[in-house]
Amino acid sequence: MAEPRQAEPAQRPLSVLKSSSFRIIASFAGCLVICGLAGVIWSGTRGISQLERQMRETVMNERNEALADAKHQDVPHLAPVMREFVQSEPGFYYLLQDAKQAVVVGNMFHLRPRPGWRMLSWTHRTSPPDYRPVLGYGTVLDDGGYLFVGMGGTPLQTLRHGFFMTLLWCATGFLIIGVAGGFAMSRLLLRRIDLISHTAREIMQGDLSRRLPLTEMDDEFNHLSSSLNAMLDRNEVLLARVRQVTDDIAHDMRRPLAHLGRHLDVAQAAVTAPEAAAGLDQARASLNEALEIFASLLKLAQLEAYRQIPDVQPVDLEQVLYMLAALYGPTIEQNGQIWRHVAAGRPLVVQGNRVLLTQMVSNLLENAMLHAPEGASITLSSVHEGGEAVIFVDDTGSGIAPDDRERVFEKMLRLDSSRHLPGTGIGLSLVRAVAQLHHGRIELGDNAPGLRCVLRLPLGVTS
Repeated sequence: MAEPRQAEPAQRPLSVLKSSSFRIIASFAGCLVICGLAGVIWSGTRGISQLERQMRETVMNERNEALADAKHQDVPHLAPVMREFVQSEPGFYYLLQDAKQAVVVGNMFHLRPRPGWRMLSWTHRTSPPDYRPVLGYGTVLDDGGYLFVGMGGTPLQTLRHGFFMTLLWCATGFLIIGVAGGFAMSRLLLRRIDLISHTAREIMQGDLSRRLPLTEMDDEFNHLSSSLNAMLDRNEVLLARVRQVTDDIAHDMRRPLAHLGRHLDVAQAAVTAPEAAAGLDQARASLNEALEIFASLLKLAQLEAYRQIPDVQPVDLEQVLYMLAALYGPTIEQNGQIWRHVAAGRPLVVQGNRVLLTQMVSNLLENAMLHAPEGASITLSSVHEGGEAVIFVDDTGSGIAPDDRERVFEKMLRLDSSRHLPGTGIGLSLVRAVAQLHHGRIELGDNAPGLRCVLRLPLGVTS
């Protein structure tokens, strides 16, 4: 026989950003970003270095030509050459200074005589300066003079600025595309996973006919869903066979037990000895207990097989509780126990089966009567709380240990402290099955002292 359906905790939606698929895709996108940026950096720096090398070669050629025409590296020999260069080469920057750093010839203002390559941030040509960069080479002459030859560095500066802007935009674009692509792909994957998870939970809650959906894409999800569906088909067949065998055993056993009961009645009518009559009474009591167990097992199997509430209708739980209070109150007081009924003071209407709901609360009251000692208090109360009808059955008996409060819902389970009491061990299993069939739940807690049973049923929910 199938196990009773357990109340599943609410499933939280999966977060895309915390999903494994997003982390995998984001990691892959990160690798692409690094590779893409590496390519941009390599091509950009290569272009900048090539342009700078060409500009340096041009400047050095111009400098070497000037020194070659002067034949001597001093101011007197270079002065006429530089005057000619200034007039014929307006695109270059020339400066010839004497040993006292006075400008002799050139189209630039004074510079500090520093040898080697120099990148000037402004041209030193006009006043005020136009702040266009200049790439040039400075040479200290033999007589202490200084020669500087350069050319406009705007192309190099523009290329560098464009490279950094390209690098920035590429990094931003790669990052946005990687994150957005990872988010979109993860949403698609999580949608499939959520659908599979939702279907699996419906199956766990008792709908054994549910199957995992298949799509037109022949991907790994379809292969996994197909394998799981085949397993579910096989499990459903096996469970159906087990349930059928259980039902058949229960039905078949009730028939000979009923016949045995009639034979015991006949034998008891014919026996006159007191000892034999007492033995037959005990046999009859044991037989009735066995029949009650089989009837409870059959009822529980039917409840577990239900996928919808049978004969559903609006049921006012307050009316049901008033009826049960009138029925059980006098009996409880005759047992020497203290009875209290606290009404909600307003209708508590649920959609359900009136007979099953009545039996559910009756089982809890009978358990309280059975386990609470004389002088203990038994209270039946109800409230409207957050869209739910909440029913409390409290007693001041010995209660149930916290570790055993979940175990008592198992079929045929009886705790050591209650084995001497009459009962089948199925009552609480029936209570949970009825509650879950009505989309509700039962909770056991500490009444300090005693046991508190809390039934929660949604108000106005249709099956």
